[in-house]
Amino acid sequence: MYFHQKCGSVEYKNNLMSTKPSKSQGKRLVTIFGGGGYIGPIVARRLLNSGYIVRVVDLFLYGSQNVMLGLMDAPGFEVLNGDHANPNTVKKALMGATDVVILSGLVGDPITKKYPGVHRAVNDVGISRLIDQLDGQKLQRVIFVSTCSNYGFIRENQVADENFELKPLSLYAKAKVKAEKKLLALNGKTNFDVVILRFATAFGLAPRMRFDLTISQFVRQMALKNKLLVYDPDTWRPYCHVQDFAAVIHNALEAPNRAIKFEVFNAGGEANNYTKRMIVETILKFIPDAPIAYQDHGPDPRNYRVDFTKIRETLNFEPTYTIEDGIQELFSALKENLFPDIEHRLNFYGNYQVKYPAS
Repeated sequence: MYFHQKCGSVEYKNNLMSTKPSKSQGKRLVTIFGGGGYIGPIVARRLLNSGYIVRVVDLFLYGSQNVMLGLMDAPGFEVLNGDHANPNTVKKALMGATDVVILSGLVGDPITKKYPGVHRAVNDVGISRLIDQLDGQKLQRVIFVSTCSNYGFIRENQVADENFELKPLSLYAKAKVKAEKKLLALNGKTNFDVVILRFATAFGLAPRMRFDLTISQFVRQMALKNKLLVYDPDTWRPYCHVQDFAAVIHNALEAPNRAIKFEVFNAGGEANNYTKRMIVETILKFIPDAPIAYQDHGPDPRNYRVDFTKIRETLNFEPTYTIEDGIQELFSALKENLFPDIEHRLNFYGNYQVKYPAS
């Protein structure tokens, strides 16, 4: 991808950043590692609209480069095609940055299980090296996006707050727990503050739409009238709209230090704690004749309901989108044929295959 853009005194040619740091005239420059995925462009747009300078860094493992095109004309937007596991990329990405958001990684249990070697290089070693490079960069705040999957499996009568025992079941969640511990151990030893956000499962329309996540996968299958087999329908998960995730990150950047410094927050809302059966029943309001089957003892045993009191009381965050809102907007988009190329671009619409390092 070729482009030439100037923002402040940072100049790009052929996706290579100059060695001259940005002059943002007092504005905060947020570097978003992994900003080219499902959530990143939504976060970037919100921060740009709020007056931040935004630099997206992404390796675009799934061929999602074109999602950046909708941001290219925004004042204060920059992009760097590169790997967070590459020290030279990180060095360039941090030039002039005041804050960092870490969204990057091989995301999800299935893809990390399929590519354990890439997982180790990206999610384990790569994230650890990225964290090591952050110190001494004159950063204000580092926001690390973790996952509620860290809670693994909990009993029906329990709800997990941030102090609940972590029982990660997958390679993906285990790497997130390891990174959390590494970051929290920096308290009092570094010049920046850390905020850890344990995200619920994402849903909602986005430039890089994903149809391999529970809500969007169910809606599409049911809209196509394909028989949907739902494993372990009564297991619980929390869900959160991508627009609300952008709001969470924005709030975390704006909050006073005393409220968020080296704190962990579950990111979502109690109203969106749902079982799979509840999701299906909500979709049936829009697609009443969709064929459904249920089966117990599926391949993914995770079960967790999550307490979001802390983020509501500390960061003043309450989701604005319900699961029904997300289902309705996606059903409307599918009905209007806004995703005609799904079958031809499966890897764009889901995390299925990677080639790493990219060639």
